[in-house]
Amino acid sequence: MYDLHTHSRASDGMNTPEENVILAKENGLTGLAVTDHDTVAGIALALAEGERIGVDVIPGVEISTQAGGKDIHVLGYFLNYKDPVLLERLSGLRATRDARNEQIISNLQGLGLSITLQEVIDGLGRILRPDESLGRPHIADALVRKGYVRDMRDAFDRYLAEGKPGYAAQPRISPQQAIEWIREAGGAPVIAHPGLYGDDELVRTIIEAGRPAGIEVYHSDHGPAEEHRYLTIASEYHLIPTGGSDYHGVRQGVVFHGDLGSRFVTGETVERLRQAAQSPNN
Repeated sequence: MYDLHTHSRASDGMNTPEENVILAKENGLTGLAVTDHDTVAGIALALAEGERIGVDVIPGVEISTQAGGKDIHVLGYFLNYKDPVLLERLSGLRATRDARNEQIISNLQGLGLSITLQEVIDGLGRILRPDESLGRPHIADALVRKGYVRDMRDAFDRYLAEGKPGYAAQPRISPQQAIEWIREAGGAPVIAHPGLYGDDELVRTIIEAGRPAGIEVYHSDHGPAEEHRYLTIASEYHLIPTGGSDYHGVRQGVVFHGDLGSRFVTGETVERLRQAAQSPNN
């Protein structure tokens, strides 16, 4: 069993990469993919821990893009996480993310909330490395600490989710560009959690334009109806159906999005992704 969608504190997860690997072993998994947002900073640590305790770690990333007025995420697997071109491109994406965070803070201040970006960073309890990324969950944490919201879900429902008054969007690359970047770094690109976009026609458009290797069918926020729908789309477009928990750790006693290993795929799916990454026409 492999969980192909996990986050560490290199982006907006709560655990170190090593802690996620240990948790994967404790939960009976064969392996996991480390797929942090717009960064590969946690992969080397996860690989080393995986080798130490016997867990198969797959290098990955989750790239933030935009299409149809929506934030779309593209997962990449088995990519060369040391590729200098990829690292430079991801650095540019994190700069865009930083600008978005500043705009979110400005929006919240405009709503009368006393919060600064430095308070968000200080809440990490550690130094934020240049190759790590800060996200909305970190801002939500700060809102909880300051008593403006009850918990993480309340922060998103009231302020930070798409369409809410604190939300901000910055121009991002297209999903097709992310798919190409992943391919050029030797990886297999996969459309992440399509059920969260609420627009299957947009998902089809992205698939037809970018021809990814796979689509994430099994996800903590997908129910049986979504799984059936995206299995059908995967079959229609000859895509690899993938899956993962989208584990971010525990915040205020709540697991986001699901517990590590709660969604998984078999080694056969992992092998198909590995072969897709190695194919010149992936």
